[in-house]
Amino acid sequence: MHFKIFGDVKSGNCLKVKWTADYLGLTYDWIETDVMKKANRTQAFLKINPAAQVPAVQFDDGRVLSQSNALITYFAESQGSNLMPAEAWARAKVNQWLFWEQYSHEPAIAVRRFKRAYLGLADADLDPSLLDKGLAALGQMEDALIGEDFLTGNDFTVADIALVAYTRMAGDGGYDLQSFPAIVQWIGRVEHELGLSPYPGYKHL
Repeated sequence: MHFKIFGDVKSGNCLKVKWTADYLGLTYDWIETDVMKKANRTQAFLKINPAAQVPAVQFDDGRVLSQSNALITYFAESQGSNLMPAEAWARAKVNQWLFWEQYSHEPAIAVRRFKRAYLGLADADLDPSLLDKGLAALGQMEDALIGEDFLTGNDFTVADIALVAYTRMAGDGGYDLQSFPAIVQWIGRVEHELGLSPYPGYKHL
């Protein structure tokens, strides 16, 4: 299987797709698609993904798939990887985290990061509910990770890849990760699994 990943390296949603492909040893071409420069709005890109969103993957047979969590799930399943468990209940628990990430985590933590780090907005100019929602999401993760190696227990899955992307960047959005020691320890474990250097801005415990 060979494909092109159209992605923006500033985006956690794009990076999670790259990391999963790398972890599985898949062969691909990375096509940098800078959203800030509106590279996702060109006619050429809109033919690939009319929703104008990255990441998007174009396979050599012409098929196209988008949405980060759909992509990482497909990669894992197509390779028969334990990143997506075979047992129904375990799969459901992974999917629970994937759906939650896009609904309750990313809309607060990723959005606040983008507005602070890339739009240059001051905290006073941000919707205060973003901070509250992000802290609530981190608190839920912290509770789930106390005494656990990974989000669904002992096994490393796509749920961990999906959630680590923006969680490790949360400091850019003004969230103090040191207040969540179980999360910080988990980030270190996931970065080790993926072969990533520690993200700047926090210290492993």
